[in-house]
Amino acid sequence: MVEITERAAEEIQKVVRKEGMPESSGLRFGLRDGGCSGYFYLLDFEKAPDEDDIVHEQNGVRVFIHPLHAPFLSGSTITWREALLETGFHVENPNVSRACGCGESVGF
Repeated sequence: MVEITERAAEEIQKVVRKEGMPESSGLRFGLRDGGCSGYFYLLDFEKAPDEDDIVHEQNGVRVFIHPLHAPFLSGSTITWREALLETGFHVENPNVSRACGCGESVGF
């Protein structure tokens, strides 16, 4: 479904521990409307999945995906990048057909 690199998993675990979140916690991975190309990625921490979420576990972390978003996110890889101007999670998604020039929004 979705790949979480070891480095990204470490960063997810850091946030969960720092925030004192329960073991059921994980990263919400989804889409929200907006941007030049139609959608922004949603990456947010939640204490538990919604009832109908797909829960993917890898490298000791959980990722929650709403079933409506799953076809668009399937095959994605969540990585962690550290650079001078950009530090944070990065998504590589083979389903993207277009992206805006700034790289903030995607279309399918």
